[in-house]
Amino acid sequence: MQRIQDAFARARDQRRSAFIAYLCAGDPDFDTSLAACRAVLAAGADILELGVPFSDPLADGLTNQLAAQRALEAGMTSARVFELVARIRETSNVPIVFYTYYNLIFSNGVDAYMKAAKAAGVDGMLILDLPPEEYAEAAGAARAHGIDTVCIVAPTTPDARLPKIAAASTGFIYYVSREGVTGVREQLAGGIPKAVARIRRHTSLPVAVGFGISTRQQVSQVAEHADGVVVGSALVNVIRDGIAKRSSIAQSLSLKVSDLVAGTQKK
Repeated sequence: MQRIQDAFARARDQRRSAFIAYLCAGDPDFDTSLAACRAVLAAGADILELGVPFSDPLADGLTNQLAAQRALEAGMTSARVFELVARIRETSNVPIVFYTYYNLIFSNGVDAYMKAAKAAGVDGMLILDLPPEEYAEAAGAARAHGIDTVCIVAPTTPDARLPKIAAASTGFIYYVSREGVTGVREQLAGGIPKAVARIRRHTSLPVAVGFGISTRQQVSQVAEHADGVVVGSALVNVIRDGIAKRSSIAQSLSLKVSDLVAGTQKK
């Protein structure tokens, strides 16, 4: 359970925010996904947030829904997702956090799923649709197998619930900076500095900010206040465009991530 903490500590020592890159596992197929993950990590991502493809991804906007659909149509299963993680682990020790839905864990057996995830090389679990009040079994199994838990705070989360969310988390807190689903936005959501400060009153864990961040300027703005910056849909769009143009997805992702990582340095 140390790789996530070490990643944030290294970024802090370098006076920058950790860069957290989201990709959907198996998008658009296993081999291309593996190359994409390796390219993103080589370009400087501090943490890989790996979306586990699901047929009903309620928290995701169209970009990530289509990525999950491509992955499922290419034959991605839980076993193949674990295989992808194991292949990434052959060349990288960068933390990997599953971005997933509880049905995928529950239907496979909570303890068995966490055990398999740890064996593959997973470091953290962000279970999007599991509230902290229902987290006990999943959190217990995760901790028993040395996997960190990552919980979400929304702009609408009342102060009274923050201690519960903090208590259910061991890796970091993920602040989703706007209401609604994932997706690229032209402008950052307002109130990020105030929201991060509000969360920090209830936890000493790192606070990462995501949803709608897509440019180096936006990364830079968020990095001034957050311990981590999450970019997802903007990277998934690179894959989508690479499919359409039949261009090198790995090369395009490398260029995009290198540009975004440059924005993580604090002033």
